[in-house]
Amino acid sequence: GLQNHIPSVQQHIICTKNSAMHRYCQHHHLSHFPLTKAAPFNPLFAYHLWRISRRTNAHLIHCHDPHAQQFATIAADIFGNFVPIVLSRRVDFPIQNNWYSYYKYNHPQIKRIICVSDAIRQIITPTIRKSEKVCTVHSGIDFDRFDTATPNAASNLRQQYQIPAATLLIGNVAALADHKDYFTFIDTAQILLEAGLNAVFLAIGEGEQRQVLQQYAQTKGVTDRLIFTGFRADIPQILPQLNLQLVTSKTEGLGTAVADAMYCRIPVVATAAGGIPELIEHGKTGLLAPVQDAPALAKHVQQLLQQKAWQQSMIDNAYRKVVEHFSLQSMAKKTWQVYAEVVPDIR
Repeated sequence: GLQNHIPSVQQHIICTKNSAMHRYCQHHHLSHFPLTKAAPFNPLFAYHLWRISRRTNAHLIHCHDPHAQQFATIAADIFGNFVPIVLSRRVDFPIQNNWYSYYKYNHPQIKRIICVSDAIRQIITPTIRKSEKVCTVHSGIDFDRFDTATPNAASNLRQQYQIPAATLLIGNVAALADHKDYFTFIDTAQILLEAGLNAVFLAIGEGEQRQVLQQYAQTKGVTDRLIFTGFRADIPQILPQLNLQLVTSKTEGLGTAVADAMYCRIPVVATAAGGIPELIEHGKTGLLAPVQDAPALAKHVQQLLQQKAWQQSMIDNAYRKVVEHFSLQSMAKKTWQVYAEVVPDIR
């Protein structure tokens, strides 16, 4: 996105050798430096970061996860790498309450902390000594993933799982992880099915909670109407087939799966977790319920499915909002503005 927005910018990606990012850079012919990462605290990795910064005459280092942040601060403290650091923060929980975390996030070389939602910004700002360093740049989604997706038989959910045309498809595209709270998804499914809704619920994702969730679904008596699809690489093909996206997360940095559904014109009912309310405006671009409130979620699903005109209005509003504010181009432009504030000569 940034390369398309500012063609003259030179970007070099430092990644772990043999990682998914390494393979991605190779496949797309991106300038990259693959390094061996033996442990989270690795002075040798930091040393190579310092060498690469000198070799490329870097104006700025952008760290996208805590390990990268740690390497960048070690490079500054031990090797004197005084290239300004910009840090991205994507999780909606407080910074750990210990001296090292406080030092690491208030390191003098960190000039900006970019949060993917205002919710995250509000959570971490009290820990940051200079609050003006903290800003929000919402994550953007790749519209081309959906625009270029071509339907195929292998991605036809109704055909694959033998679901009749009259049966609604209600899905959640999320890992089977604790913070996604599929227990509430199952509870909501139970309420709706017992109320007579003709629907199949799809848990689209994989994770460490699969077995316990399958057991929970059995105790709730919904196994014949709940499908665990496992990991799917064909989300652009299958997401538009849903009649509704039901998101039940307990915590969420922003919720790009929600943005994906909005772009695909799929109505959304979600919990008001983390940054989701920055995407879903209740009653305008979707419906929100409190976290872990299955009865409220079920009520919203019924309302949205029954009131077709209202549903269509929200679908249209949601599509416009995501196109205007949550594109890769918008994210790149705002990120570049942050870079320019940190290094004015970069313009």
